[in-house]
Amino acid sequence: MTQAASLETNDIECFPDGHIARVDRVAARIEPYDWAFARENEAKIAAHWARLNAEKPAMFNGRILLQHRAVITDGVFHARYFETDYAAFMTWRDAGHPGPALRNGFAMGALRAADGAFLCGRMSGHTANGGMVYFAAGTPDRSDVREDGTVDLAGSVLRELAEETGLTEAELRVGEGWHPVFSPGRVAFMRPLTIDLPADEARALMLSRMKGLEEQELDDIVILRSAADCDRHRMAVFMKPYLSHIFARE
Repeated sequence: MTQAASLETNDIECFPDGHIARVDRVAARIEPYDWAFARENEAKIAAHWARLNAEKPAMFNGRILLQHRAVITDGVFHARYFETDYAAFMTWRDAGHPGPALRNGFAMGALRAADGAFLCGRMSGHTANGGMVYFAAGTPDRSDVREDGTVDLAGSVLRELAEETGLTEAELRVGEGWHPVFSPGRVAFMRPLTIDLPADEARALMLSRMKGLEEQELDDIVILRSAADCDRHRMAVFMKPYLSHIFARE
């Protein structure tokens, strides 16, 4: 089945929240899309953004990509994205994801140390999700789009990790495949990464690098050695299911 044919049927609403899939690769592309919510709610979006920006002035209303079509066929997650602005996305998210099904489809670096522990970042207070514990990630934007219109989610993983922790691609081993984790309005594409250091040493290295970053999105690195460790932290709804799924298989 070709990529074009595979998207004749849009299964974006068919993936239940909480579902964890396993795919060999993600094939994503940007395309034009008329998002009625953004077009019809300009005043609401402006007012909502003004309130958010008053609380956290460091937030930036840049251009991002959202996913509006998706299907999994033959081990490949095919997805289509469109461009919008961050303010419209935040208004849509905080309103409970109204309208036709969309997802914030982002890639995350599921980073593990040599001793098997996971390493997550805690978001700084000035960010939209301050205090939350995540793998390095970011909603895709124009910088992730190649000249042929494909969206480089694999590259996004390494870029975000470098921007947030200072780790470079040369210091990491990238695993095979992806685990898409579905939650309301989101699909997190988990990409396995490994650093060849024990967790405590890796954390110390990352904290040291973070001090020299121009923008510090994280204020700490959290070590998770078991599913029980997750209960001590505030996490997004897609984090604990993924971590529990991986720990349960080991």
